[in-house]
Amino acid sequence: MNRCHFIFDRTASSIKFKKTIQKKFKSFPILKSDVIVVVGGDGFMLKTIKKFHKFKKLFYGINCGSVGFLMNKYVSNQIDKSIRRSKIITINPLQITTVNSKKISNKFLAINELSLLRQSKQTSSLRLKINKKILVKKLVGDGVLVSTPAGSTAYNLSVSGPILSLNSKKLAITPISPFRPRRWKGRVVTDNKKIFIKNLDPKKRPIAAVSDNNEIRNIQSVYIKSNKKIKFKLLFNSRESLIKKIKHEQKKKIN
Repeated sequence: MNRCHFIFDRTASSIKFKKTIQKKFKSFPILKSDVIVVVGGDGFMLKTIKKFHKFKKLFYGINCGSVGFLMNKYVSNQIDKSIRRSKIITINPLQITTVNSKKISNKFLAINELSLLRQSKQTSSLRLKINKKILVKKLVGDGVLVSTPAGSTAYNLSVSGPILSLNSKKLAITPISPFRPRRWKGRVVTDNKKIFIKNLDPKKRPIAAVSDNNEIRNIQSVYIKSNKKIKFKLLFNSRESLIKKIKHEQKKKIN
């Protein structure tokens, strides 16, 4: 039997689940557990993974949110059975290093994507490099995002970015409302590439870096790479694995 440590979001639906689950299942201390069971939505799962990944545990999500792309459906009295039959999906996050206008550096992880967004009425003006080669000399628009395969069906898809297969070893660079070059659709690159983005006019055109549940404002430059040393291990029921969810989104037609 798996020893589970339960973590609940503070939403009304999660609190309702908490009362039900606590009557039926014991929550072990995190260090003595095999699996961290996260009850909530995708946003809460992202936050919890990054907070507790240092314990090197498996994560099993129970959906109490809306989309639940990283979560599983709750089946009454069968949590342990579902976990035993589930399959492990490994995700590598993005390693982000930002430098703001005061030359202060911040480092953090992104599981879904990093978005660079204008934070004023002025459009952003950005230069994009892949390794040392210039990809776009001057991108003018609302911003740009860099997405992992796991996050490619989220914000990336909503701004017309490509859906990446989970095992593709790719990253998607997608412009957000580009004004110049007007018809630039972005680029898919291998995840061993290093991406560097510079704000060409930080005083007049300030931008913010937004990653999962992090936001840092007045960004001057950003360095992005896939961190292969960190492996987040998520458990999915066989009928709703992350691979199947992504494939399902790839087959969907525009309504």
